[in-house]
Amino acid sequence: MQWLFLLLAGLAEVAFAFCLGKAKLAGGSAALGWYAAFAGCAALSFYWLNLSLAHIPLGTAYAVWTGIGALGTATVGILVFGDALLLRARCLAQLGSHAAERDLRDT
Repeated sequence: MQWLFLLLAGLAEVAFAFCLGKAKLAGGSAALGWYAAFAGCAALSFYWLNLSLAHIPLGTAYAVWTGIGALGTATVGILVFGDALLLRARCLAQLGSHAAERDLRDT
């Protein structure tokens, strides 16, 4: 169950980054709803991360959480916001996923 909480926490991190991007594009009073959604997603992300720590070591959980967030946010940025796919960003995401995978094998 803790791994499910960790997956949800990572996805909520992607969601709060998405909301922040939409708030930036909306501007003005239209952005307030997106900022509220950002706060809700951030709170959920930290809540689920905290629940996952009941049986997953902190270092492992943090690596997986940030890996899901980084890769998911980069993907959303490219697909939704038209961000450029930079080679260095792709390399960093790949390194992060390898580090998380290695850490998972050790547990």
